[in-house]
Amino acid sequence: MTYKRFYFMSLASVFLASIYPIYMGVVVLTAYFQNGGVNAADYPKYIIPYTPICISLITCTAFLPLIFSFCKKFTLLLSSVLGVVLFFTTEIAFERVVVFEGLSSANIESWQLYSCIATPQTIETIGNPLSAQYSSAFKVHFYIIALMVILAAIGVVYGFSKMIREKVYDKKVPLFTQLICVVLFIALCILACFTAFFRSGNIQVSTLSAFLMSAFFVVFGIMAGVYAGTLFYGKKRLFSTIIPAIVALLTTIVMYIGELVLMGGDLFKFGSGFIFEPLGIIPFALIDIFIIFLSGVFTYTILKLIRPKATV
Repeated sequence: MTYKRFYFMSLASVFLASIYPIYMGVVVLTAYFQNGGVNAADYPKYIIPYTPICISLITCTAFLPLIFSFCKKFTLLLSSVLGVVLFFTTEIAFERVVVFEGLSSANIESWQLYSCIATPQTIETIGNPLSAQYSSAFKVHFYIIALMVILAAIGVVYGFSKMIREKVYDKKVPLFTQLICVVLFIALCILACFTAFFRSGNIQVSTLSAFLMSAFFVVFGIMAGVYAGTLFYGKKRLFSTIIPAIVALLTTIVMYIGELVLMGGDLFKFGSGFIFEPLGIIPFALIDIFIIFLSGVFTYTILKLIRPKATV
C-alpha cells in the first residue's frame, strides 16, 4: 500500500466513524445560531465529549502529512498536542451552549451530567435536572476518556503512516494491537451511549450491567497501557511491559475516581456479598480492586506476548 492511499483511507475511515457525532454538532450549532440555544427534546445525547473528539481526530489526521513535512521526528508529539488543544477548545465552546426546557435552562455540561447519571426512573425522583445544582468536577470522567482516545487514535494513524512511508514494519504487531484496543473501546463507548449499560437507576446493577461496566474499565486501562507499550516497543522489559502495565493500572484508577465524582462519592455495586462491599473508609470493593489489577495483568500479558524475542 502506498502512503498516499493509506492517508486517504485513514482520513475517510475517521470521517465515516465521526458522521453521527459531527451531525450532532451541526444540529446543536444550527439551533444555537438560530435560537440562542437548543431545546432539551432536540438535544443530541452525548454531544460532549464525542463531537469534540471527532473534530480533533479529523483535523489531526487531515494535517498529519503537513505536520510531518515540517516536524519530522516530532510529528507524533505535535499531532498529539494539536489534538488535545483542539479537543479542549471545541469542548469548552460546546459546553457553553444553552439547553432549554420550558422556562428552565442550563448549559450543556449541566444537562450532560444528568444525562449520564439519571435514568427515567431517577429523573422521576430528582425532578427537573436543569434546576439542580452540580459540580463540574464530574467532567474528569469525560476528559480522561477523551484524551486517551485522542492520543491512542492519533498514535495508530501516525504509527501506520510512518511505517508505510519509511517501509519499516517492526512495529506492525503492536500497532495492530493498539488499533484493536481503540476500536474495541470505542465500541464500548457507543454501547454505553445508547444503553447506559442497561443500568436501571439503582446503585446495585444487574449481572449484565456489571459485566459490561467491568469490561469498559478493563479495556480502557488496556488501551492506555498498550498505547504506552507501543511507544516503548523494542525497549527493555521495564519500559516495554512493566511501565505500560502500571499505566493501565493508574488509568483504570483515574477512571474509577471519575465514577466516584460522577456518582457523588459512591460506586455502582456489582453484586451482593463481601467482595462487593466498600472496604471500610475506602470506597472501593474487592471486586473493584480486582478489576483495576486485571487491566494491568492483561496489559502486561499482551505486551509480553508481542514483545520482540531478542530484547531483555
